[in-house]
Amino acid sequence: MDNQVLPVIVKGVMPTSSGCAVFLGDEAKTFVIYVDQGIGDAIQRAVDEVKADRPMTHDLMLTMLDGLGAEVERIVINHVDEGTFFARIILSMENELGHKIIEIDARPSDSIVMALASSKPIYVAQAVIDSVDDMTEILAKILEQGS
Repeated sequence: MDNQVLPVIVKGVMPTSSGCAVFLGDEAKTFVIYVDQGIGDAIQRAVDEVKADRPMTHDLMLTMLDGLGAEVERIVINHVDEGTFFARIILSMENELGHKIIEIDARPSDSIVMALASSKPIYVAQAVIDSVDDMTEILAKILEQGS
């Protein structure tokens, strides 16, 4: 099994009739993950580095991790099945017992917010990149119309 992963960035968050489209990618390819409006807003706030007046769920999770001596190392969108994406949050924890790496199954949308809010990298498995449609031109057209 190929475990190669590629770094990606959030290229855009666009409203849709049923939520938000989150465009992710690199120079070679862009793909989209559809999320609900609330998480789309949270991703956009994280991209814009806007802090909410009160801690949001993802802020709370990061604060809890910090209190436990753990931090997000990176996230990996590791699988897609019939349009449903899957991700792993990789945590690093250092304590008196030593260094520990923990992988947690998570929704890509939550994972993306966690990575952005903690300034950590987002990776996508090569198998996922290979299986998704390239949305680079569509995103360029949307951004062109918006300007």
